[in-house]
Amino acid sequence: MSVHRKEFGNRLLAALPPADLGLLIPHFQRVSFEPDAVLVRSGDDLDPVYFPHSGAIAFMLDMPDGQTVATTLMGREGALASFSVLGPSPSSVTAIARIAGTASVISAAKFRAAHAQSAAIRNVVQVHARAVLLQLQHVAACNALHRVDGRMARWLLQLHDRVPEDLLPVTHETLAQLVGVRRTTVTLTMSKLREAGAVPSDGRGFVEIDRARLERVACDCYALMQRNIDRMYCQELAPPHRTHAPPRERTIVASDGAGGEFKAVSRAGR
Repeated sequence: MSVHRKEFGNRLLAALPPADLGLLIPHFQRVSFEPDAVLVRSGDDLDPVYFPHSGAIAFMLDMPDGQTVATTLMGREGALASFSVLGPSPSSVTAIARIAGTASVISAAKFRAAHAQSAAIRNVVQVHARAVLLQLQHVAACNALHRVDGRMARWLLQLHDRVPEDLLPVTHETLAQLVGVRRTTVTLTMSKLREAGAVPSDGRGFVEIDRARLERVACDCYALMQRNIDRMYCQELAPPHRTHAPPRERTIVASDGAGGEFKAVSRAGR
């Protein structure tokens, strides 16, 4: 979330006591993902489970007419496919990396086993599930009630919450998919945001933002959503004190989910 975006690591994992985290660490692979990497396809089993440490992943809903619309955005505050604890089931959305990052990955079976043993793991999954539901509700209301420029500003702020700089590595095509509009609409909207000083420049795959001005342009959904989710996380996911060393890592290669390899990555192990 916005007040935590400079912290290192996944917030759900950081909230686990050492003994509970120890149920997961031996089974983790540390992977890197590039923009547009498909991590889960609609209809595929929810396996494995990703705990992002950086980057941003969008959940895209495929419509019958071939269009896609973003329903949620996830970064290091979440866990992709954590709902697999309910049992084997296909994904209802396609999860696509929108900003490059890294994640700790564990098989759904290993995660379910740890979830069954640990009340702390069950708690972080429950908190995360409520946060996802809250975001879904706000995005649905926002899409129905608010203008494109306010919605565009909200998505840009959500992306900015998950990167360390004011220069966002995002294209107009990606923004069109997030907001659910044509690229021509994105171009016109970005022009309005530049006039307001919220986006000093954009082009060549990057968007520069002025956060203070962008917050003034954004609809009320952003501040309300982030405030509610932050309060939930701060109250229910207080990080424990622990002194254990981070796991060692070794190099592997991960797939983009479409049959190709996208980047050398590291594997955690003891």
